[in-house]
Amino acid sequence: MALHPFAAFDTARAGVPFRMQPGLRRLAPGVPQLTPLLAGSPLWHEKEQVFASGRSRLAVAGFDAQPALQAIAAQAQAEGHAVAGPIELAFEEDFAVLDGATTTLPWLCVSVPSHWAPEEKVGLPFAAVHAPVADNQLLLAAGTQLVRLVTSGERFERFVWTVTPSGRYDQHPHRQARAPWPATHDPALFAAACFLRHERQTFLPVPGTSQAVFTIRVMLQALPDVIATPGDAQRMHDSLASMTEAVLAYKNLTAARGPLLAWLASRA
Repeated sequence: MALHPFAAFDTARAGVPFRMQPGLRRLAPGVPQLTPLLAGSPLWHEKEQVFASGRSRLAVAGFDAQPALQAIAAQAQAEGHAVAGPIELAFEEDFAVLDGATTTLPWLCVSVPSHWAPEEKVGLPFAAVHAPVADNQLLLAAGTQLVRLVTSGERFERFVWTVTPSGRYDQHPHRQARAPWPATHDPALFAAACFLRHERQTFLPVPGTSQAVFTIRVMLQALPDVIATPGDAQRMHDSLASMTEAVLAYKNLTAARGPLLAWLASRA
C-alpha cells in the first residue's frame, strides 16, 4: 500500500545543528493539508477511543467553532475528501484554533497528543502554551509575530520529530504512562525497538476571522525503516548529537542518546 503524503520521514528535516525553532514555510497552491483516516487502522482505533469517551474536544466558554469547522469542511471539499461523521474519525489530523487577536487557543480537537495535555492548554496564550518547551527563546521572542503571520490568511507548514520507545499514537500524559527504553546495551537491538515519531503541522486560514486552524498529523515509523542510506544515518546522528541537554531532557532522549548515536554511527 502506498504511503500517504509525508508519511515517510525525510531525514532532510533533521536540522544540523538541531534547534527548537518555528521552521515555517508557505504552502504552494494545491498542496493538501488533510489526510483521510483509514477506518480500522491503529490510529483510527486510538482516536475512536478518545472520541467515544467524550474527551476529544475542548473549548473556552462561549467560543463559536463553526467558522473553523466550516474552513476544515471547505478544505476537505477542495481536496476531494468526502466527510461523513466527526472530524476526529474522518482525518488523521488533530485540530486546534489559534486566535490572532489574543494569541490564544480557544478550541482544541486533539485525540493523540505527544506528551501534552490539551485540557491544560485550552484558552492559554502562545507564550504560556510554549513555556515548557526546551530552548524556547527563539519561539517566545517571535511569538507575537509568528501568530500574526500564521493567522494572516496564508497557509503554512512545519515538521517536528523525535524518537520514542512507544508505538502508540495517543501519548496523553494522564492516559498513557511513558514507555521505558529498551533494556539492552546492544545498539542494534535498542534501535530495533524504537520508533521515529514525527508530526506535520499546518495552518489553515478561517475566512472572515483572525483565526487559523492548526492541524497536527502524528506519524510513526519503525526507526530502522527511516534509515535507508548512510547519508540518512549520518544526518540523524549529527542532528541528535547536536541537541542540547535541555532538549534531550524535554524529548526524553537523555538515556537513549548513547545507544542511538552508536547505532547511527554504525550505519553511516
